[in-house]
Amino acid sequence: MHPYEVYAIRYAHHERRASQNFLGGDADDGPMPMDYFLWAIKGPDIVYIVDTGFDQAMAKKRGREFLLAPESALQTLGISHEKVRDVIVTHLHHDHAGNHHLFPNATFHLQDREMAYATGRAMCHCCMRLPYEEGDVVQMVRRVFAGRVRFHDGAREIAPGISVHHMGGHTDGIQCVRVYTRRGYMVLASDVAHYYANMEQGRPFPFLTNVPDSLEAYARLRELASAENLIIPGHDPLVLRRFPLAVPGVDGIVRLDAEPLHSA
Repeated sequence: MHPYEVYAIRYAHHERRASQNFLGGDADDGPMPMDYFLWAIKGPDIVYIVDTGFDQAMAKKRGREFLLAPESALQTLGISHEKVRDVIVTHLHHDHAGNHHLFPNATFHLQDREMAYATGRAMCHCCMRLPYEEGDVVQMVRRVFAGRVRFHDGAREIAPGISVHHMGGHTDGIQCVRVYTRRGYMVLASDVAHYYANMEQGRPFPFLTNVPDSLEAYARLRELASAENLIIPGHDPLVLRRFPLAVPGVDGIVRLDAEPLHSA
C-alpha cells in the first residue's frame, strides 16, 4: 500500500472569540479566529478531495472573509477540479458542501445518516438548519438522482488506505477520513473537532446534535490515528503554523503528511 500525500487548503477566515467555540463559553475569553479548510489526498494515480467549501457569494452572505478560490489552490497542487473522480463530504453544512460547479465528474461519498438528517424533521427547526444551505442539500439530492452519490453506513474503506468513519455529535451523520501516510495513519477530523483545544480539553464546539456522541468521538479519533499529532481538526488556524507550506511562497496550503514544524 503506497502512502498518500495529504494537503490542507485554507479558503476563508472568520474573526471570533473563544466563547463562541466552546460549549458553555470560555472563562478566559479572547480572540480565537476560525479558518475554513478543504483537503486533498493524492496518490500515485488517484486524487480524493475532502469537502468542497463555499464560494465568495456565500462568504458575503455569511459574513466570512473569502481568501482563496479552491479551484485555484487545487491547480497549484497540480489537480484539475474537473478531472476529480471522488469527493468525500464529511457533512452537509454550508462550509463543507458548496461550490457545486467544481467537480462535475465526481462521485460524492456521504453517510446515509447525514442525508437523512439534512432532509428530515430536524430541519423543521430554525436553529438546527442554520448551518445548512437549502441549495447545498438540494444539489446533493440531485446528484443522488444522477447516480453520483455513494452512500456509506458507518465505517467503510473506499480505496486502499483511505476509509470513512461515522462519528456523529456535531451532526447526526458527520464522518471523518482516515488516510495512510508516510507518518502513519492520519485522521482528517473535519468538524468532529473544530479546534485542537476542543479535543484536548474535552470541550465540544457549541453547535451539536448530541453532546455525549461528540465527546466519545474524540476517543475514537485517537483510536483511528497512529499518533495524536496525526489528527487534523476542521477549523483551527494552528494547522497552518504546525505544518510546512506545500508550495514555497504560497500561503494557505500546507502539507499534512510532512513532519510537523511544531509539536502537536
